[in-house]
Amino acid sequence: MGDKNYGIDENRLGEYVAQVKEICELGTQVGIVIGGGNIFRGMQGLDKGFDRVKGDYMGMLATVINGLAIQSALESIGQKARVLTAIKMEPVGERYSKEKCLAALETDEVVIFTFGTGNPFFTTDTAAALRGVEMEAEVILKGTRVDGVYTADPEKDPTATKFDTITFDEAYTKGLKIMDLTAFTMCKENDLPILVFDMNTPGNLLKVIKGENIGTLVKN
Repeated sequence: MGDKNYGIDENRLGEYVAQVKEICELGTQVGIVIGGGNIFRGMQGLDKGFDRVKGDYMGMLATVINGLAIQSALESIGQKARVLTAIKMEPVGERYSKEKCLAALETDEVVIFTFGTGNPFFTTDTAAALRGVEMEAEVILKGTRVDGVYTADPEKDPTATKFDTITFDEAYTKGLKIMDLTAFTMCKENDLPILVFDMNTPGNLLKVIKGENIGTLVKN
């Protein structure tokens, strides 16, 4: 959404894909899970009278719109990308399978996972954890508006302090809402670390991949 009140900010989109291309040029294999809150949030639809299941499907459709935008923007700067969808949606995107995903990564394509898990009641966080485990990712990079995990919301509490690293168990005990509990548990059980960082600062993604001390690493 960037600086807009709704929809897709072309400038922010351009910044994101430029950062992704930078790390692809280093040989990094990249899978992207994108949310749809800039267009529609399923949970917010409940307040407006939408059925929860229909609202969730509307939100998942919004992720496909964003995924197509990312694919188009990546291709416009010379980076191959493939949209995979959790349900059959040809010709919009190809139906997800692990084999398609790994084959695309081996040919240096960015894989964009859309339509969440394909099921209502599951968040984009859970989709990211699920796809991360399936594609045998080394780490989930959770791009946010803040530069890591804090003791409290740093946008509301000026005394909040940042963690450089924290374990899954510590984060759970402290009640830190890094990802929803389903996603968090899946990452913990499959030993898939999460690195939370500020994606809105150009150059940060490259710093993360180069191993610079940025963001917060959550691990077992």
